[in-house]
Amino acid sequence: MTIDWIAADWGTTNLRLWAMSGRNAVEARVLDRGMGGLRPDEFAPVLADGTAGWPAVPVIASGMVGARQGWIEAPYVAVPCPAIPHLVPVPGDPGGRPVRIVAGVSQAGPADVMRGEETQVAGLLSLSPEFDGIVCLPGTHTKWVRVSAGEICNFKSLMTGELFGLIAGQSVLRHTVATEGSNPQVFLAAVSDAMARPERGFGGLFQLRAEALLGDLDPIEARARLSGTLIGWELAAAKPWWLGCDVTVIGAPSLSALYAEALGAQGVPAARMAVEDATLAGLAAAHRQFLATS
Repeated sequence: MTIDWIAADWGTTNLRLWAMSGRNAVEARVLDRGMGGLRPDEFAPVLADGTAGWPAVPVIASGMVGARQGWIEAPYVAVPCPAIPHLVPVPGDPGGRPVRIVAGVSQAGPADVMRGEETQVAGLLSLSPEFDGIVCLPGTHTKWVRVSAGEICNFKSLMTGELFGLIAGQSVLRHTVATEGSNPQVFLAAVSDAMARPERGFGGLFQLRAEALLGDLDPIEARARLSGTLIGWELAAAKPWWLGCDVTVIGAPSLSALYAEALGAQGVPAARMAVEDATLAGLAAAHRQFLATS
């Protein structure tokens, strides 16, 4: 298949590249050259290295590459806004190819921002144009996005993933919590308890450490309880977004499964979509937008 454009998901840590033929990925590459470790003058050479051997075709990029500390700033588009990628050109056509960056989305009240997730929402809508409901995008900073009539209406960010990483990896609980594994029954019990009695969940965090010292608590059970507590608090905070709504979860398989299980226990069946599928569909929608305006 002929490569006619390049899709790029350029985050803080990694750069993911796909050589595209229409909507089909021909080849994929991953580089550990994320925005967080680059100066503005390094983005063009990194892109050239990452796309070596591919033709000089347009590049459509989303993610933190468009942050203020990124290659160029792609200013936020304020909600409510169409869930259609807004593209910002990188001056000079670096490497002899047009490069366009998808702008993030902002919300004035309450203040909130996102970069990258808007592309995944656009991908969902490009594949399911009639979708009307809530998109949950779990990750370091989970997003709950209200979508209606093809627009992003409003959204809410919660730092659940970052809190889990800090507590499980840097607090005293790092000695107690397993690095992987799950216990669905324990997880759902912790979700329910956190939603019903949040103060008890907070008081139970150090209890995990004490139980490990005094009662030989299984590290996988400790992980399930910690994850369930944090996601339970998140569901309580995000209840106006998911209660009585159609919900689609877009994220990594294991994390998406936890959110789908937690929502299902609240009587909300959630559809799931792979993050790569949503990202590529959103970047493909952005590429069509580029062709329409070029």
